[in-house]
Amino acid sequence: MRKLLALLLMLAVTPAHAQAPTESEVLAAAVNQVIRPNLAEFKRDASGLEVALGALCAVPSEATLAIAHQQFGLAAEAYGRVEFLRVGPLMEDNRVDRLLFFPDRKGIGLRQVQAILAEEDDTATSLTTLREKSVAVQGFGALEFVLFGTDFEVLQGKDGAFRCRFGEAIAQNISRMADELAMGWYRYDGVAAHLMRPNPDYVDYRTETESMEALVGLVSHGLEAVRDTRVNPFIAQGEAAAKPKQALFWRSKLTMAMVRANVEGMEQLVAVSGMARAVGEDQAGLDNSIAFEFANAHRAIDLVTLPVEQAVVDPKQAAALNYLVIVTQSLQAQVGEQLSAALGLSVGFSSLDGD
Repeated sequence: MRKLLALLLMLAVTPAHAQAPTESEVLAAAVNQVIRPNLAEFKRDASGLEVALGALCAVPSEATLAIAHQQFGLAAEAYGRVEFLRVGPLMEDNRVDRLLFFPDRKGIGLRQVQAILAEEDDTATSLTTLREKSVAVQGFGALEFVLFGTDFEVLQGKDGAFRCRFGEAIAQNISRMADELAMGWYRYDGVAAHLMRPNPDYVDYRTETESMEALVGLVSHGLEAVRDTRVNPFIAQGEAAAKPKQALFWRSKLTMAMVRANVEGMEQLVAVSGMARAVGEDQAGLDNSIAFEFANAHRAIDLVTLPVEQAVVDPKQAAALNYLVIVTQSLQAQVGEQLSAALGLSVGFSSLDGD
């Protein structure tokens, strides 16, 4: 995926004298070259996760558990690249929380997952009845505990049969939702059609300006979410000590991989859609400035190589995490304020306001 992203970014670079893309071209590129392909990748990796859990339950062993761990990472990161697309199908049927109930500041999901495992609640092993339960036990957060949490080693043998069936049901649920997301962006008269071809009669996107505001807003608000829900909660803040167990996926050691995936998804949308090139000549350097700051974000992420509980007490890696916070602030200002103003847009407030 990293090589593909690099290739797409190179293809997105245009000569300085090239004509700026129109809003219509930006919208079409965003949907057809970024959103739909990335959702297809999530669908494929989620299907692989479902297959891997099925194999683990059928033949529990160290090898099949390792494959399940690997597929969890692939599917989670694929979701990370589309997680910021909080319009259309992802916002329907409570899929955002069902796929990943986070942040869970009160530990609601953890307690519910532990209760299911302790009681061996058989209704949690069927896709149909699992979907009727709390959103906190249906997605990646719950599956991470099943695969990496306390006593996960039982999955290598027959004693982990119930735990594995519960995990398999979660994987099936994730795979089904990935299918729903991918198909939703091809739905007739759905979000893609409205976003690319707005109409005054539509409730959501009546003009290309409104579509562009939605697109730019997804990136601006997504950057805010990375900073405020994925990094700030677990790093030291002033006199407050670091809280590494507040980090997403600390058990599976995928915290920074997920942050990287989040950043990659937004970076790709900006670069490939050409939204930052659809500006006037007086703002022609904005595209390069945004690309430079995304590169800074990657450099900061790449410096964090230790598990988060060790990274937060390592001076260099803790500094890298703090720098990442600063970079995401800068990126959010570039996209949400400078780019928005250059395009004559009003991005508006994020869903995080007031939390």
